[in-house]
Amino acid sequence: MSITFLHSKGTEVPIEIPAIGLDLHVHMPPEASGGAFSIIETTNAPGAGPPRHRHPEAEIFRVIKGRYLYEVDGRRFYAEEGDVVSIPGWAAHGFVNVTDKPARQYILIAPALDTLVFFTELANVMRDGVPDRGTLNAFGKAWQVEFLGPPLRASEGSTG
Repeated sequence: MSITFLHSKGTEVPIEIPAIGLDLHVHMPPEASGGAFSIIETTNAPGAGPPRHRHPEAEIFRVIKGRYLYEVDGRRFYAEEGDVVSIPGWAAHGFVNVTDKPARQYILIAPALDTLVFFTELANVMRDGVPDRGTLNAFGKAWQVEFLGPPLRASEGSTG
């Protein structure tokens, strides 16, 4: 693995996906780690999160602010400020901000995903709202992302 020098100040223009209440900053693109990992920071609106999905990349989440309900392979649990959640590649997962204020996470993705291109294209697919699952999966095919269902809801609660 080869890491190149990078100084991200968090001032990058966010990628906004209002349909799922997401603002995202790419702090470390794939080329800065030789494709080993990428790093993003997300802000999720109250009650918002992505559709349930799975992909080959593993993800490590660190909750910076707020509280989230996660679902990983059918198991639900809460993660709060300071918590770290690791999700293996291909695990079915989703999460939702369960607070009444914006919540933030720092996410390491390994191996790297070209998050700038992926989320810019996803924003375009979702420009008029969250499309049906078939449309999402047609988009996801090129990225090896399978969309499995709607976003979690804060009212769904924890299973352990």
